[in-house]
This record gives sequence, structure tokens and C-alpha cells, in this order.
Amino acid sequence: MEFFALVLFVLSTSGTPGPNNIMILTSGVNHGAVKSIPHVLGVNLGFPFMVLAIGIGAMELFNTVPSLYLVIKIVGVLYLAYLAFKIATMPVTLAGKNTPKPFSFKQAALFQWVNPKAWVMGVSAIVAFSSPEADALTQVVIIASTYLLFGLPCSVAWLTIGVSLQKLLSNHSYLRRFNIIMALILLLSLIPMIVSIFEVSTSAAPLLPLQLAQGSL
Repeated sequence: MEFFALVLFVLSTSGTPGPNNIMILTSGVNHGAVKSIPHVLGVNLGFPFMVLAIGIGAMELFNTVPSLYLVIKIVGVLYLAYLAFKIATMPVTLAGKNTPKPFSFKQAALFQWVNPKAWVMGVSAIVAFSSPEADALTQVVIIASTYLLFGLPCSVAWLTIGVSLQKLLSNHSYLRRFNIIMALILLLSLIPMIVSIFEVSTSAAPLLPLQLAQGSL
């Protein structure tokens, strides 16, 4: 029953709109399926690795330096705002293709570490689905593996939607408008994170990781 709840949690967090899915959708529209595969793999291998790292050592670090979580989240929000600007101003050729290259596997994997939603998802999953009575490493591996198994299909679904929109957006003016809309949606997705930053910054420091997690999904 608890594993079923974990699967539902993974599907709800991996399948709903967020920075990763919005960027994968945009990559599918602008670069196609094949060129976007490294991006998809980078997200779905990089994030489970991040969950392992959080579960094994990062949570202890946050307990020692609680303000570090807030700093990471602020940096992540600023970086995502920068990415939204880059998407909105992405140059489009007359052929309807964008000149910038899609995310590589390495870029997508490293992006997880500055993605506020990824931090929230990782911390929330560990807090919600781990118990001090059971082996910590085993629980973290199960959580990370669940994200690997069920997160990948969600990313592929978003990529498929993006690819299916390519013909509809073959006109470069339509594609430019699409990129601007995606950039605005990306910015809107940051609002709950920004609100939680302001709320948590005025509360007790030792509760930062848990409060940030609760105020974000």
C-alpha cells in the first residue's frame, strides 16, 4: 500500500507541468524527438541520482546548515527565470528551426541540482516515504528507482506532445509565439516556489527543508 502511494506521488510530481516537462516539451517542438533524447535521459537518470545523494548525505548537511536549502532554492529560481528569458528570445530561422542546441545529457542531469522543483520533489519523497525503523539506504534506493521507472514515461509523454506540435508550429512566427508562451508558463510555475521562499525566510531556520518542501508541490 505504501509503495502504491509512492508510485502515485511519483506520477503526480513527474507528470505535472514543471520546469523539466516544460523544457522537454519545448525541446520536442524546436529540435524533434531524436535530438531531445539526451535531454530526457539526463533528467530521468540525473534526478534519481540526486535523490540518492539527498537521501545519503544532503539531508544531514541541511540539518547542519538549514539556510543552505533556501540559498539553493533562490539560485534555482533565478536560473530558471534566466532560462525562461532564453526560451522567449530564442532566435528562429525561416525554416522554423532554432539555432541553439538542445540540452545535452550532462546539462540536463546537472540542471536537476538548480531546479527548485527537483529539490522539493526529492526532499518531499524522502520525508514522506522513509521511516527511521527501516534501513535508510534501502528506502532511498527504492524511492530513486521508482522515479527512474515511472518518471521516464512521463517525460516521454511530454516529448511526444512537443513533437506532435512541430507541424502545427512549422511557421516560424507561430514557433516564436509558442516559445514565448512556454517561457511565461515556466515563469508562472515559479510563483509557488517564490512564495514559499518568502514565507520560510521569515520562519525558524531549523524547519527550512521541511517547510520549503511542504510549500512547493
